[in-house]
Amino acid sequence: MESGDSNPTALGLYMAESLNKYGGILYCHMVEPRMKNADQKFDTHNSLLPMRKVFNGTFLAAGGYGNEDGNIAVVEGYADLVVYGRLFLANPDLPKRFELDAPLNKYDRYTFYTPDPVIGYTDYPFLEATS
Repeated sequence: MESGDSNPTALGLYMAESLNKYGGILYCHMVEPRMKNADQKFDTHNSLLPMRKVFNGTFLAAGGYGNEDGNIAVVEGYADLVVYGRLFLANPDLPKRFELDAPLNKYDRYTFYTPDPVIGYTDYPFLEATS
């Protein structure tokens, strides 16, 4: 992993472990990195596992998970919960689609950060509308 820190893994471990000192921390939410920089993607499977092991509370993992690998992450103890961003944005009924193994809407990355209050936020169809 590359980051602005000289040792990002050690920094992540320190931060996750330090959260244990505060009894009121509800959860730790981390995102699995999937690239070194804008042009280089690489496999970082389970790179959050060391942080997961040192944090004593509820651990949330995000970063490109689908239905199957999200379930595996929870079953294998890699995370307590898996967070879905892009898929949930494009599929307002994502839990139902996962349950039925239904097709997913494709997200439109170009609408993620537009000032329009509808386009890219509330204009994706529900499963019933696509059937």
